[in-house]
Amino acid sequence: MMLRRLVFATSLVLAGLSHHTLHAEEEDTDEAAEEQAEATPSIYVEMKPAFVTNIGQSGGRLSYVKAEVTLRVTSADAETAVTNHAPRLRHEMVMLLGNQNREELSTPQGQESLRTQALEQFNQVLEQEQTGTTIQDVLFTSFVVQR
Repeated sequence: MMLRRLVFATSLVLAGLSHHTLHAEEEDTDEAAEEQAEATPSIYVEMKPAFVTNIGQSGGRLSYVKAEVTLRVTSADAETAVTNHAPRLRHEMVMLLGNQNREELSTPQGQESLRTQALEQFNQVLEQEQTGTTIQDVLFTSFVVQR
């Protein structure tokens, strides 16, 4: 008899807790979705080989940049899209690098600006190719400007 009361009381407490938890979850749906998106594991795709290209105007002495680039994606589909469209993504990066100014690329602000431009350009490519995926971030794992 005592055991039944204990089991009954425990089940009431658990039922009350689960109701409270469900109610709290309904209120925090947006926060949970944001946290889940942030908790998605990253997949890193290296763009091999490193980019080596001339930068700036061709008048006078040429300057070169060498950049090792890694892309961060959050799904296997995005990884596949990056791999499938690697030649076009590499082309976009070479074009971006070639249009840069040596002095700007020698500063952290200039490199950040290039990174942002590359991310926008890469995502435009994936959108044009109708992949339904995006690149989350562009990372420079090595960046050297030769004057």
